Formats: sequence, C-alpha cells, structure tokens
Amino acid sequence: MDGLHAPTPPGLGIVPRKAPPLDIAAIPRFWFDNDPFKTRFFDALSLLFPEGEKFFIACVRDYRANITDPALQQQVKDFIYQEGQHGALHTAFNDRLKAQGVQVDRILARQRKIMFDGFRGKLPRRYTLGQTAAAEHLTAIMAHRFTHADVFGRADPIARALFAWHAVEEIEHKAVAFDVLRTVAKGGWLNRAASMLQVSVTFPLHVVLLMNHLLKLDGVLPDPQVWKDGRQWLLGSDGLLRPLLGEYLQYYRFGFHPNDQGDVARIQRWREEFAAHGDARLATDRTLHA
Repeated sequence: MDGLHAPTPPGLGIVPRKAPPLDIAAIPRFWFDNDPFKTRFFDALSLLFPEGEKFFIACVRDYRANITDPALQQQVKDFIYQEGQHGALHTAFNDRLKAQGVQVDRILARQRKIMFDGFRGKLPRRYTLGQTAAAEHLTAIMAHRFTHADVFGRADPIARALFAWHAVEEIEHKAVAFDVLRTVAKGGWLNRAASMLQVSVTFPLHVVLLMNHLLKLDGVLPDPQVWKDGRQWLLGSDGLLRPLLGEYLQYYRFGFHPNDQGDVARIQRWREEFAAHGDARLATDRTLHA
C-alpha cells in the first residue's frame, strides 16, 4: 500500500547533535575550487536554508499533536532539533555573505514573505506539509551526492565539513515529514505529486535568481560563458545533478518511501568518525578519502 512506513536503515537513526564548532569566518570567498559559479551554487542553497528550515518545522508542527506513535513523536522532536541547528550554522555562514555585500536581510525577508505569507497563509496545511516532504526528498538525494569525494574533493575543508554535516542529518531525518504526511495528515499520492511538481519549479528558480545576484556582485556576469559552463557542471552528462534524476522520479511512484533509496555506507562512516572524535572536519575528510 502506498506510503506504508518503511524501517529506518540499520545504524541511521536521527541523532540530535549540536552544531559543530567551525571557523566559518575563515572560509574564503570562492571556497569551491576557486570557482565563482560552483561556490555561488552552494552559497545560494545556504541563503535558502534558515527560512526554509523554519518553514519545514512549522509545517510538521501543524500535525504534531495528532501523532499517536511514540517512535514518530520522537523522530519529529529530533527532526525539529536538527533543523534548528542547521538554521543557526547557516545563518553564521550567510553572515559571511553579508560582509561581501550580499543583501542577505532583504533576501530572507522576501523568502519569508513567500513561504509564510504566501504558502502557509493561503494553502491548506496538508499541502504545505507535502511541500516540506518534497523539499526534504530533494535535499536528501542531493545530500547523498554531496558526501562523495568527486563532488567536494576540491572544496575548502571548513565549508566542506559544514555541508557534509548538514547532508548527513538530512539523510537521517529524510523520512520524517513524509511519514507525518502519509500516516497522520493522510496526504495521498495527488497531494504528494502536486506539491513535488511545484517545489521542483520554485526551488530551482529561487536558486537561479540568487546565483544571478551573487555572480553579478562578483562581476562575472553578464558574461554568457559563465552560465554556459556552469550548466554543464550542474546538468551535463557527468554533472553534479544529472545522477539524481532517477531518485527524483522515484518520488512519484506508488508505494515509494524515502528509506527505500540511498547508499548509507558512507553516511555510517561519517557518523562513526564524528561520534569518536566530535570533529566534523576530521569526520568529513576521513569519510571522503576512505
């Protein structure tokens, strides 16, 4: 039956960790391969995270009082804690961007208006929870990709540790919003498919608009070659996002559950390293080069 709860993979329960101490201010301007386009793709994602995390928490909380399963109640509690920690550390990361002249406060205010006044102000709660489950799926499949050495091997080690820590936790709690949607909010396939289609348009659109703003600030736009080369890196046959297409499409399948997909061996290695040392940078470097 569509939406039945799938068991959490062994060794991948949600761990409510405190945000790791990272010297965010030491991250250079073009921290990803000294490349403005690659850097600004991830910077744009970071700009979206703090308000996005608040939106996700609010949408799951809408149904928290209706959850009767103690295990799911605990997962929701841990999900909220993790998302709050993500927002805090990415706010520090975004303060770096503010120091570079990025209009961070204006960007966040506009995003807040769209997500809270627009989506939550005008759409049914079941649908906004569907948006949350959809966004969690997108971040989870990207998270699996971002923990590979061929992606972050040439990134600044502090920024790499930040995104790896975030990626591991996104994978740990990737099924929480989905399970609340299906078992508590009783959201059906149509809700799931429609909300994913909408998120699949609005999320990339916001990333592209933010990247344009950042790249213009860097002085590398309006050179058309920047986006031409960048699209190849993102969407080319061996690009960053092309391998995710199959996992993305699985979301529309009847009977899909987030725990059905994703190689967790690398994630388990990071968890073990971090548990042993409490050092996100060390855990990330050892995992990437394992």
